[in-house]
Amino acid sequence: MASTLKDVARLAGVSVKTVSNVVNDYPHVSADVRRRVEAAVAHLRYRPNAFARTLRTGRTGVLALVLPDADLPYADDLAREVVHAAARRGYRVVIEHERASPDPDEGRSMPVDGVLVGAPGYLAETLAAAGRPVVLVGGAARDPRCDQIRVDLAGAAEDATSHLLRTGRRRIAAIGAYPPGYVGTSQPGTAGYHRALRGAGLTPVPGHLLPARHHRRSDGYHAARDLFAGPDRPDAIFCFSDRLAIGAMRAAFDAGLRVPADVAVIGVGDVEEGRYSRPTLSTVAVDTGFLAREAVARLTARIGQPDAATAEVVAPHTVLPRESTGV
Repeated sequence: MASTLKDVARLAGVSVKTVSNVVNDYPHVSADVRRRVEAAVAHLRYRPNAFARTLRTGRTGVLALVLPDADLPYADDLAREVVHAAARRGYRVVIEHERASPDPDEGRSMPVDGVLVGAPGYLAETLAAAGRPVVLVGGAARDPRCDQIRVDLAGAAEDATSHLLRTGRRRIAAIGAYPPGYVGTSQPGTAGYHRALRGAGLTPVPGHLLPARHHRRSDGYHAARDLFAGPDRPDAIFCFSDRLAIGAMRAAFDAGLRVPADVAVIGVGDVEEGRYSRPTLSTVAVDTGFLAREAVARLTARIGQPDAATAEVVAPHTVLPRESTGV
């Protein structure tokens, strides 16, 4: 038998009205009470009656998560965490891919209460300008109307490159980073990569900075193959996603190079494949659980209070050394 509001209220030791306030994410609830109610909701597996809520509030109880086709290194993990975080607040999630639905007008007309945009930033800005509750997750936007739960891409790139430097590498290339002036999510990472090299007294080599617009394994493979065939072969490669890094390791194998003895490789995203590859892949792990929880919390707050001040929150990241960098 399905749990009810009364069941949740009894377990949490609060009134039915308080449970309703928490479920509907009204702001005037203390942190302690909110935690107790959310714990009771999770324990009883309570799910609000979506049809009844729609009739009562005019809301659908559905959020949209718009992801890029393949460019976000941690897209799969983020989607899973968003679904869990939304469910804890009584919402369901529909997932769209940006290239499958490139028209911003379609995003504005989605029958959902709010939109989480994984990338690109311009889509979040367009939706915010149209008055849609929107939160940008992982990327960065110039529009102050966008709530942003972002990853410090420059910091992640600098930390990854610094890790390679600490292993004694000096000819460090980057795949997926773009030169200054390119408008895209990789631009801040390029700055972090350059900052780490210059901090070590090294001058970036122009030929060591290669694009990979779609961050597929094949993109990493072909870019690394070009690097290995060039006159100044790198002794390490920083890739802007684990998928690129896995492709780069295959290119090293095909070129007769050993990872990490001849070339060290590090990526971003901590995808499961990298934990079981041979060698295991060093990576920069992004806290996707934090991203999802903060993004859903901001979006549901924005739905309840459309005129509230916007927020910008930075998610933590961690370098995870593994076999591909020799540590």
